[in-house]
Parts: sequence; C-alpha cells; structure tokens
Amino acid sequence: MAVQPVPYMERTRLYYRALGYESDYVWATFADVPFARLHEPLARSKIALLTTASPPDRDNVDSAGIRHVWSGLVAEPPEQPFTDNVAWDKASTHTRDRGSYLPIEVATELAGEGAFAGLAAHFHGIPTEYSQRKTLEVDAPQVLSRLRDDGADAAILCPL
Repeated sequence: MAVQPVPYMERTRLYYRALGYESDYVWATFADVPFARLHEPLARSKIALLTTASPPDRDNVDSAGIRHVWSGLVAEPPEQPFTDNVAWDKASTHTRDRGSYLPIEVATELAGEGAFAGLAAHFHGIPTEYSQRKTLEVDAPQVLSRLRDDGADAAILCPL
C-alpha cells in the first residue's frame, strides 16, 4: 500500500471550523521572500536555533495571556521546555525529546565536524500565534534584533 501525504492544509481548515471559526485560516504568502543568501560560506557561519516551544515556567506569557519571544543560553538549555500550548498530535507522539525541537547537542556536534562555525550564544523561542500581523510586526523584528545582537549569520527554525 502506497503511503499518502497528510493533507495538512485541509485538516487545518477542518480543525478551525470544528473550533467554531467561521472563516478559514489565511495562509501567509510573500511576493518577496524575506530570506537572503549567506554572506559567508556555511562553514564560517554562526548559526542560531529557533524553537516554537515555550520556557518551562511560561514566563513569556503576559497578564493578558499573550506569548512573547523568549531567549535562553545554549550553554544552559531548559531540560524540558513547555510544549502543551502548541498544537501537535498528542495521541501519536510526545515532546520528551528536546533534541527533536531544540537540537543543541546535535548542532554542537555538527559544528565540531566543521558543518558550520558554531552556535550563537542564545537560542530563541518564537510564539505560535494565529496573527500574521503580530508575527510580522512584533515577533519577527524582536527575533531579528536578538539574532543580530548575538552575531548570528543564519538561523534554523526547529518547530514542534
């Protein structure tokens, strides 16, 4: 029996309808892709890791319940970030393997093998919001500023 791809977009539409949303989710599209070529070869580039997990203490959530960008030291990562606030198939899998969505140890090994120059001092947590406006106008500029402060040449998004 041939394996069929998961109809992710259709399943997402049906999921939001089941939650009571009257209009379908509008997928983000960009006429101009907001990415750029590396200025240096990857082997000489410092890489930052981005995750969609929240800190264990959820201190990135304000009094209104809005999640914000957060950062942590690569040298002192949380043992178990908070993941229950993100939608994933909890019946079929788990998030006990932090390396699957914040692969610090594997990235460190790859840097040691020369795949890239090394990791930035901080990793960054990005909220999974349903607001494209908040993502574009608030979260993305904060992440970019933090990446620049760390001297990162590129970032790898490691979503749940």
